[in-house]
Amino acid sequence: MSTFTTRDGTSIYYKDWGSGRPVVFSHGWPLTADAWDAQMLFLVQNGFRTIAHDRRGHGRSDQPAKGNDMDTWADDLADLLDKLDVKDATLVGHSTGGGEVARYIGRHGTERVSGAVLIGAVPPIMIKSEKNPGGLPKDVFDGIRKGVIDDRSQFFKDLAVPFYGYNRSGAKVSQGVIESFWQQGMWGGILALHDCVHEFSEVDYTEDLKKFDVPTLVLHGDDDQIVPIDDAGKLSAKIVKDATLKIYPGGPHGMCTTMADQVNADLLAFLNRK
Repeated sequence: MSTFTTRDGTSIYYKDWGSGRPVVFSHGWPLTADAWDAQMLFLVQNGFRTIAHDRRGHGRSDQPAKGNDMDTWADDLADLLDKLDVKDATLVGHSTGGGEVARYIGRHGTERVSGAVLIGAVPPIMIKSEKNPGGLPKDVFDGIRKGVIDDRSQFFKDLAVPFYGYNRSGAKVSQGVIESFWQQGMWGGILALHDCVHEFSEVDYTEDLKKFDVPTLVLHGDDDQIVPIDDAGKLSAKIVKDATLKIYPGGPHGMCTTMADQVNADLLAFLNRK
């Protein structure tokens, strides 16, 4: 396995495939770099270099008790780009990974970055408050934490159903996709998975989004049951200067899997923009 050591000594697993202009992927919760298989394979076959890592506490990376917060995850991403000397990169983040991309740009700027893509991403902030009346109640996220604590194995099997929109009429359910979601979630450490709920729900990425100064594409499904579009993708596209918002009718949260052909085509068009 390919790994690198972060500034605080944590070992992080990563994939680095192909050659050409780099596309760097940040995965959602509770997943791993494997969630990007469809995109990475497609883009390698179209002449790009694709890179993805397992966030600390997730997948095949170390599970330290410290650093399970977005600032550290953004710094880990910076360490990866420094180690591989990545330049002219397009950063692509799904869900929590969208928060990682935003916080990376907020903390480290865009010296190594030429574009950004947010897919079903959690920014600007998910939790409901006086400043964010359209957000989700704290009870929703407390329920996620409880599910992780009480029986995360069953919780992940149950969560995969709305994650991929398999509870919708006419949905073509893949048991294999559900099992892959479960496996990736169970690879993660329970401490990091628990702590990450705060990072994707209560951390405010608004100021990070304001620092975006590269072309940005926002993709979001209008039937996203995990990160509702009205308080996420639509708002992010307004905050990021000159961002392009593309809405996927009927698209679920896990559309990188269920609508991979469309996502891949939109990524390729964005990468090949004039």
